[in-house]
Amino acid sequence: MAFNPTPRAPSAERHSDLKTKVHRKLLQSLNSETLRLISKERLRGEIGRAVEKLLLQENIPMTLPERDRVIEEILDEVFGLGPLEPLMKDLSITDILVNNYNKVYVERRGVLQRAPIQFKDDRHLLHIIEKMVTAVGRRIDEANPIVSARLADGSRVTAAIPPVTLDGPALSIRRFGKQVLTNDELMGNDTLSPPMLQLLESCVKARLNMVISGGSGSGKTTLLNALSRFIPEAERIVTIEDIAELMLQQRHVVRLETREASIEGQGAVTQRDLMINALRMRPDRIIVGESRGPEALDMLQAMNTGHDGSMTTMHANSPRDCFHRIETMVLMANVGLTEPIIRQQAASAIQLVVQMARLRDGSRKVSSVAEVVGYSDEGVELEEIFRYERTGLDEARRVVGRFVPTGYRPQFLSRLQARGIALPQDQVFLSE
Repeated sequence: MAFNPTPRAPSAERHSDLKTKVHRKLLQSLNSETLRLISKERLRGEIGRAVEKLLLQENIPMTLPERDRVIEEILDEVFGLGPLEPLMKDLSITDILVNNYNKVYVERRGVLQRAPIQFKDDRHLLHIIEKMVTAVGRRIDEANPIVSARLADGSRVTAAIPPVTLDGPALSIRRFGKQVLTNDELMGNDTLSPPMLQLLESCVKARLNMVISGGSGSGKTTLLNALSRFIPEAERIVTIEDIAELMLQQRHVVRLETREASIEGQGAVTQRDLMINALRMRPDRIIVGESRGPEALDMLQAMNTGHDGSMTTMHANSPRDCFHRIETMVLMANVGLTEPIIRQQAASAIQLVVQMARLRDGSRKVSSVAEVVGYSDEGVELEEIFRYERTGLDEARRVVGRFVPTGYRPQFLSRLQARGIALPQDQVFLSE
C-alpha cells in the first residue's frame, strides 16, 4: 500500500463534504447571482439553517465552533476567495503561493512556510482563479492559460492552468503594504543606512534619472514607492505599469496600465504604446513600474529629452547586468541601433543604479549604489558609491553585515550643488 505523507483526517473530510453539500443546496435554491445580491447577514442565517438541517438529517455530530467555521467558509466561497480568504486578511503575509490544490505556501518576513489550508480539488482551485480574473476583466482558459491581474486591494495575481502546468492550476499572489514605508521603517528594517537614504533623497530631488534593479521579490517596487515620496508636489508624474503596484503619494499623478487583447485578439495596449502616449501628456517625470521589453528604448529617449528625474525598476543580478539587459531590450525594438549607440544612450540617460538583494534569511537590502560615469567598448562604466558587505550569520541564522561607503565621490555632486542641495561629504562618502 502506498504511503500518503499528508493524509486528511476523517473530521476534515466530513467538514469538507458538509460544506460542499450546503453550498450545493444554496445554489439549487438561489442562483449564484442572487447569492451575491443578498446581504451577508441574511445569507449567514440561510447557511446556518441549512447546516442545522443537514446535521439532523445525516446524524453528524458537530460542535458549535465547527458549525460556525463551516458557515464562515461558505460565506468566503460566496463573497470572497474561498480557502484563501483568511490568508488575504493576514497582513503579515507578503506572498501566497499555490502549487496545486493541496499544497499552499505563504511568505512571512521573507520566510516560506506551508499554509494549513487546501482546496477541495483542481476544479475548486480553478473556480477561485476564474473568480479573481473575471472580476478585473481578464480571462483564463485553455486558449489563454496564463494570466496576470490586479485584485481590488492592489495585490498582484499570476495564474497558470493546464496545458502549461502539469499538476493542475497554479497561483501566486504578491501582496503589497497599504502604506509606503517611512524613512524610519526603512532604517528599522535595516534596508539601507542613513547616509545612503540621504544620498538617494538628494538624487530624487535633484532630478537624477535612476534605475532600481534586483531579483524577483527583492523589494524594488517597495523602494521605488518609498523614494517617490521625495518628488516635489508641484511636479506632474505619469506612471506606466503592466499591473498597477505603485503607490505614489503626490496629488498630480496620472496612472496608466497596459491592457491585454480581447477574445477577438484586438485592443491590446502595450507598455510601449503607453510610453509613447505619456510623452504627449506633458509629464515632468515618467515612472515605469518595470521595464521588460522594447519600451526600454522609449524610456531612454524620454530620459535624454528633458524628462529628468524619471525612474524605473528592472530585473538584474547587478548594476552591470542591468545595462546588459537594457541593451537586449532596446535591440528587441528592432530599430537598427548598434550596441555602441545603445550604450552611449544608456550612459547618457541614466545617472544612478540602485541594486536590491533578497538575502538567505529573507531580509531585503540595498546591496549597491553606483554612479554611471561613461561607456566604452566593454560596456557602460560604473563607480560604486556604497555597498553592503556580509560578514556571516548570527545564532538565529540571520545575515550579519554592514553598509560601507567606498570613498568614491560622485561626479553628480556638482549637479546637486547647482540645485542648492548640499551633502555632508565627509560623513557620507568617506570609507570607514
